[in-house]
Amino acid sequence: MAAAAHDYEAAAELARFHGTRAGVRGLVESGVTAVPPLFSTPTTMTPAAPLAPPAAPATPPSSAFTIPVIDLSLPRPDAVALVRAAARSHGFFHATNHRVPAGAVAAALAAARSFHEQPLAARSAFYSLDPVGPVAYSTIPVTQQPPVLPWRDSLRVRFGPGNPELGDLPPSCRDALRVYQRALAGFGEEMAGLLSEALGVGAARLEEELRVRGWLMACHYYPPCLKPGSVMVGSREHTDPGVFTVLAQDGVGGLQVRYDRDHDGDVDDNGGVWVDVVPVPGALLVNIGDLLKVVSNDEYKSVEHRVVIRSKQDARVSIALFFNPAKRGHSDRFGPLPELATAERPAEYRNFTFFEFMSSRRKFGHSRSSMQCLKVSLN
Repeated sequence: MAAAAHDYEAAAELARFHGTRAGVRGLVESGVTAVPPLFSTPTTMTPAAPLAPPAAPATPPSSAFTIPVIDLSLPRPDAVALVRAAARSHGFFHATNHRVPAGAVAAALAAARSFHEQPLAARSAFYSLDPVGPVAYSTIPVTQQPPVLPWRDSLRVRFGPGNPELGDLPPSCRDALRVYQRALAGFGEEMAGLLSEALGVGAARLEEELRVRGWLMACHYYPPCLKPGSVMVGSREHTDPGVFTVLAQDGVGGLQVRYDRDHDGDVDDNGGVWVDVVPVPGALLVNIGDLLKVVSNDEYKSVEHRVVIRSKQDARVSIALFFNPAKRGHSDRFGPLPELATAERPAEYRNFTFFEFMSSRRKFGHSRSSMQCLKVSLN
């Protein structure tokens, strides 16, 4: 009975929070002095998704793990080799000299910040938990049972397919985000070509197989917190589902990735160690998604990552553009490229539809465990 009463109260508290349509920033604006239980770090986590305490230190300075920085102005063969090495070993890399105008990146980050920091009456009109529409602003639950919320608000914008109406977004915000998304279309095309060529299948192969498009954008806002160590991380550990993600971020920091070996080169008891991703001025951060991991037949890594809240004064702003397959009909199936499945290295995954793929994530969570049901060895 006590557990049922607790669950009822938690659900009621969640409903009250969403009812304010104010997001986490609304709590900060209200002058809250204690972190509500909905945001408290859980005392237990499922074995499939272990979570280190948010206040835990990052990897020691002696760690051999650093996120690679790749200069895209290098000769093509050199850039391909560096992309291959980074995608295989780290699953994350910074791209510099990417030819996306610095002004477009800065304007998009400023627009995202201005949206989240506009008066409540203006931003609350967009508050919605419905992921289908072209524009939605909300605090997306980390878990439903029990309900846990991240210390993060998100503005999700869909730019395709077609030309969706972006509603009544403030013109300055709408225009800056649209310019940035269009600027990244060329970058995404170049990156898909580099990643494809790095697999040894030719620069056009991924586009032929997947039709890679960057249509979904998430503008995240992590408000400052008086007690950073007492709240759920800004985002729970997860992998990204698609082909790859491109992230622009300010200089506040907080993004971490988890690797399977510690700074001495040994596997630790918790399955890995969290490493800070220090922002590189002028760079765009690229990370490999689960679908590309599958298509590459595990040549590439899709790495778990999260955001921890550290600042009591500064809000963190980031913009993720998710590059996903535009081919996702009922007859479209995904699996390792035939060229990469050989007698010496058989296919690691069975073929599946996009619906099956996303259903596995909803069922098993957004971490590495969601991929296991797609493995050949388990079918």
